[in-house]
Amino acid sequence: MRHRPHLPSSRAVAAALVAASLLLAGCSGGDDEAAPAEDAPAEPTASETTEPPEPTYWPLTGLERTGKAPKHPVIVTKVDNTSSSAPQVGLGSADLVVEELVEGGYTRLAAFYYSKVPASIGPVRSMRASDIGIVPDGATVVTSGAAPVTIKRVNGAGIPWITEGDAGVYRETTRSAPYNLFARLGDIAKRLKAEEEPPPYLPWGTAADLPKGGKARTLTADFGAHSTSWQFQKGGYVNTDSYAAEGDQFPADSVLVLRVRVGDAGYRDPAGYPVPETKLEGKGAALLFHGGRVIRGTWSKDGLKGPIELSTKNGELTVPAGHVWVELVPAVDGNVTFAK
Repeated sequence: MRHRPHLPSSRAVAAALVAASLLLAGCSGGDDEAAPAEDAPAEPTASETTEPPEPTYWPLTGLERTGKAPKHPVIVTKVDNTSSSAPQVGLGSADLVVEELVEGGYTRLAAFYYSKVPASIGPVRSMRASDIGIVPDGATVVTSGAAPVTIKRVNGAGIPWITEGDAGVYRETTRSAPYNLFARLGDIAKRLKAEEEPPPYLPWGTAADLPKGGKARTLTADFGAHSTSWQFQKGGYVNTDSYAAEGDQFPADSVLVLRVRVGDAGYRDPAGYPVPETKLEGKGAALLFHGGRVIRGTWSKDGLKGPIELSTKNGELTVPAGHVWVELVPAVDGNVTFAK
């Protein structure tokens, strides 16, 4: 009698196949071996994939800004610059200062405030038509007023201004008129709102970008009846004939001299002097004083509202970021001297 062969059950076959596959897996190797799940590279986190934000810079100094922009616009305050103004208050907080010619060969200051606003500023004096080319778009001017023809032109240029009678502008009782008008700039700034951040006032760069230039540790800008002198000391420039209060002088890192055309504003002041008008447009010679040296160049400005551009014979010239005093010296009847 023949015996029927014994066949394994289907469950036993399945178990044998599983065991064989495990054995093969344990014996296999090579580059194709799959890494355990816990050894897989981790996905990059959001902080690793997000690039750091682009740095932002103050428009009037070129220095890096760490916080948000102020809500107020640039505030330009017209400040008297004669011995009768002494002591001037608030210049030490300015981002930038422009010195301009007025009647009789004297000068007046346009002090720019944006990154820092002092509690008070003064003595506040009147605007000139020259300010149309000096004041940047979007800025507000604090002034004692202006001649009717000037007010008409300033209004036509769309420049808002604040004067006596407005909140924050007051008379200082310890001084004599007209040198006793002051402004509480901190209070004024809280009421002003800017539509957008202002563009850079100057082409900013670094000291490393500058041509070598020549040695110049002292300089004098001569406007006629008034001269402004500077000495390079401890890395900056000191105004040796400043009318500012002690400890409140403008901290100039650079002095930028622009030789400008001067015309007639078309009227005379109460003393009978013809009122000049600086033409801050077109082009002219420029001198940039920084680090005890001077670089000769050219400035250009396309119209009264165009940006100031600087160049040398080798190309673009930038101003090292910092606090800059701009001297608008007449190309005719003005003078600039400097020495080692």
